[in-house]
Amino acid sequence: FQHTEDRRMLADTLGRFIGEQMGFEARMATVKQSRGFDRHAWHRLCDVGAVGALFSEADGGYGGQGFDIAVVFEAIGHGLALTPALPVLLAGSALAHAGNAEQKALLSGLIEGRLIATLAHEEPCAFHDPKHVATQAERHADGWLLQGRKTAVPLGDQADWLVVSARTSGEVDATDGIALFIVPADAPGLTIKGFATHDGGRTADVTLDQVSLPAAALLGEAGHGHATLEHAIGAGVLALCAESLGSMEAAKRMTIEYLQTRKQFGVPIGSFQALQHRMADLLLEVEQARSAVINAAAAIADEDRV
Repeated sequence: FQHTEDRRMLADTLGRFIGEQMGFEARMATVKQSRGFDRHAWHRLCDVGAVGALFSEADGGYGGQGFDIAVVFEAIGHGLALTPALPVLLAGSALAHAGNAEQKALLSGLIEGRLIATLAHEEPCAFHDPKHVATQAERHADGWLLQGRKTAVPLGDQADWLVVSARTSGEVDATDGIALFIVPADAPGLTIKGFATHDGGRTADVTLDQVSLPAAALLGEAGHGHATLEHAIGAGVLALCAESLGSMEAAKRMTIEYLQTRKQFGVPIGSFQALQHRMADLLLEVEQARSAVINAAAAIADEDRV
């Protein structure tokens, strides 16, 4: 398997930028801040095309395929960079999948780095079941009223707007009856409690107490949001896998360098057969992980062609 020339150029550009501007020292400086990412560095990363690669030309980007997502997130993982790329991908993918022309206009703010968005879907006791939605949405006058709670919303306290899942009908674990709404972060009745994660990022618990939204806030059709959720979450899973692969590659490279330079008994420890066997196993496992990411990216591409 080989990436296209354009994707190889993107990978090289992102790799150099992240290595020079958003490396480990920059990460540790960001951890000391309360935002969970460096907004100035994020703007510059957007300028070199990181977010544009996540969306199709029709949506204002220049990529949008599974392999474009994999390239971007592998570069992020290789540099251990703290970015809002994952929440932006989740919210943006939902918007691109089901939004109308007016709603999709918000994507330009994400691609340019002016706005941050996230997906508020996970709920207490949901155990990562994508169809578990207890938050309620009721029709009210010319709009909707939302009532419920979301947990572990990535960068929820830093987002300008959120894509929130809520149930318009059906049981709490039914596939039908799920709707998605675009909710501004400053909407009355919306309470966001942010906190730091162990890796230096940010997440939040979100409470919706009779949040009133106009009819235009509905993303797609009422009660038919499950397919859009699956689409967005699928892109997010691919992104996390590719990011993990990038981190594996970085750890592998550093381990090989150490084995080649660290000496014991007057010779590099990499010449010891026991360590060579362990490295051979590690190399195979990294390649298996790469194959899994390639298959996942191809599955995303097949879904987009359906």
